[in-house]
Amino acid sequence: SGFNSIGHMDSMLRGRHQIGHCKEGEEFIQNVIHVLFQIFTGKEKSNLAICWLQYEISKVVQCLQAKKKKKLKVQGRRSKKLAKNFLKAPDNRNNLCLWKLYAYLEWLLGNMDDARKVFDTALCTAGTGGLKSAQLCSLSLLYAQLEVELLESIEGAVTSRAVHILTKLTENGPYVPYSGQVSPVNVLKARKTYEHALQDYLSKTPVFDQDQVNDTDQLVNLVGCYALFQYLTVGIDAAVLIYTQASEKLEASGSQKCENTGENLGILYFPTALEAVTLLHTNLLRFHMKISVYPLSPLREALTEALKRYPSNQSLWRSYIHIQRKSHSASKARRFFDSVTRSTNSLEPWLFAIQAEQMRKKLTEKVQRADVGEIHCTIPETGLTNRIVALFEHAVQSENGTHCPLLWRMYLNFMV
Repeated sequence: SGFNSIGHMDSMLRGRHQIGHCKEGEEFIQNVIHVLFQIFTGKEKSNLAICWLQYEISKVVQCLQAKKKKKLKVQGRRSKKLAKNFLKAPDNRNNLCLWKLYAYLEWLLGNMDDARKVFDTALCTAGTGGLKSAQLCSLSLLYAQLEVELLESIEGAVTSRAVHILTKLTENGPYVPYSGQVSPVNVLKARKTYEHALQDYLSKTPVFDQDQVNDTDQLVNLVGCYALFQYLTVGIDAAVLIYTQASEKLEASGSQKCENTGENLGILYFPTALEAVTLLHTNLLRFHMKISVYPLSPLREALTEALKRYPSNQSLWRSYIHIQRKSHSASKARRFFDSVTRSTNSLEPWLFAIQAEQMRKKLTEKVQRADVGEIHCTIPETGLTNRIVALFEHAVQSENGTHCPLLWRMYLNFMV
């Protein structure tokens, strides 16, 4: 995420326009990538292609968020051309990661049928690795997640394309594109296969080497696929149970390792897996709340626990702010931000605490100015302004905050 912020001030508004990628920052990034692309070969070149395509996708997402249709069309054309050129290279033809990104790009651009064809082609050519292939699991998981997002309710989800994808993954045979409902017998077989595969992974004794990193990636994808499968065929509680089991096992492995080795090698591997599993868990809860009636407390508890452990995870903070906006009382969130900022050096809690207060201020002003046009309210809202200034002051005094250009720009922007 280092180059993510060059030329970016996307948390600020200039007039009515969102500030996106600035031209010089964009040119700089393109030049660096072009130069590196001529130097690298083999695996490194493929990895750089993946990074480049992820960066292009981030620009497509930005166009979608800003609702700029014209720019999206141009950007989409450019990104697709790049992706196709990558896949034409002989080294990349069987690179499932690139196929996955290309299919995702098509999906984001609204070409669902084309995206499905790309996903299906990739799965057909991927061979029969089944649950043992990390890349195949990752590809199937993304495909199934995108399909699930199209569902309007969980009733009848058993007949969906997502269940077909997740069932086929367990069969170790060649992939067959979706043609209709999966038979109940195959669903039961798939559930058993997932159950055994997860037990095998969780009962492994951890060894520290490069394979360990691949293993944890594989474990995350397996947990994601199994939980999503359970969600679609049984319900939300069954899915949550799998996330809970996996998290408990990963926590236990992490602490056991510290005792055995005397040093915390586990920090390199297990927290990444645990963090990824937590993210899948909270995302599924958020989605379920969107399409059906479900209490907020399980999601709030999961997020607060996760953020205490991973205070610099931006996706978790975004989810936290999103659910707090629905609450009329700010005091609980403020106490939580306060406790996290005291216990960590990360800058993210400060930035998100400021963003949460700015959203609240915007909402208050909107309500106070309703139906009066641009006539400002007679009682200015000074409480929130003072609170935001105090947060900025504390943040820029912290060690990381002093050296963060974004924070200073936001402060200046707010004071203006």
